[in-house]
Amino acid sequence: MSLPPVLRDRLRLPVIASPLFIVSGPDLVIAQCKAGVVGSFPSLNARPLSQLDEWLARITEELAAWDRAHPETPAAPFAVNQIVHKTNNRLDDDVALCAKYKVPVVITSLGAREDVNAAVHGWGGIVLHDVISNAFAHKAVDKGADGLIPVAAGAGGHASRLSPFAMIQELREWFDGPIALSGAIANGGAILAAQAMGADLAYIGSAFIATREANAVQGYKDMIVERGGEDIVYTNLFTGVLGNYLRPSIENAGLDPDNLPQSDPSKMNFNSGGNQEAKAWRDIWGCGQGIGAVKSIPTAGELVARLASEYEAAKAALAVKTAFTAGAPLALAAE
Repeated sequence: MSLPPVLRDRLRLPVIASPLFIVSGPDLVIAQCKAGVVGSFPSLNARPLSQLDEWLARITEELAAWDRAHPETPAAPFAVNQIVHKTNNRLDDDVALCAKYKVPVVITSLGAREDVNAAVHGWGGIVLHDVISNAFAHKAVDKGADGLIPVAAGAGGHASRLSPFAMIQELREWFDGPIALSGAIANGGAILAAQAMGADLAYIGSAFIATREANAVQGYKDMIVERGGEDIVYTNLFTGVLGNYLRPSIENAGLDPDNLPQSDPSKMNFNSGGNQEAKAWRDIWGCGQGIGAVKSIPTAGELVARLASEYEAAKAALAVKTAFTAGAPLALAAE
């Protein structure tokens, strides 16, 4: 399993910060990239379309300036998430702007499109496609995706029912390209575990919501710090697609998290089950099960530093366990 140079040579940690609807913007992306992990944002966060042009210009220019000033620690690449579902009537214009700035990584969601993949390859970028099943993964690769993002059980927002173990083992039976695993990853040990299972990278979202640069209201950030995995509810009510959300935000919308009706999956929407005052993502807050590891609201750079320290500690601990299993303590005792 080998990563393309854009995902191999400029990362402090094997991490992609996932694109967070509403939450991810230039401040967060730039901070993530400067800290050494791939920063990303959904193109639809930039509204109107002209704002996407402004965001891409700012991100490109600020990261280039950072690289000139810090040649020893260049910024990680950034990524833009494109929703390729038929309901996205901005897709062609958004892809054209990504072409203008030669966005290095494009993350596609809710469908796979050969024409989008070909366009990205045309300017030298790579495409990572997020999937919730082995069948969707086959379709994505058949249509030209370079890598896969299995969004396993426990991931924030739209997520699979499947365990990360199940998803990775099935994907690695046939796919040897880049895989970034998503699902309740919020500390350095989990990053290492993702690699041990067969992923190349960890895909981390919820932990970055509770950072200072994130465009999330304070109550959202505080709720992530104060809550844990048992506070996550899995439902398709709010968008028509199954996903994970913070229980207290559902309760605050006047709904009973334990008695939510099912939504029609053929009709994607952003209204919360008839409650027109509360909307998915804005009021009903997406979140993954790994938030028990989130204890404070740091800067994105401080979060990456914590993850890096935990990652190195996990590697050291694993080395000790491996040596013990191999009989090293017995050999030392014999001396």
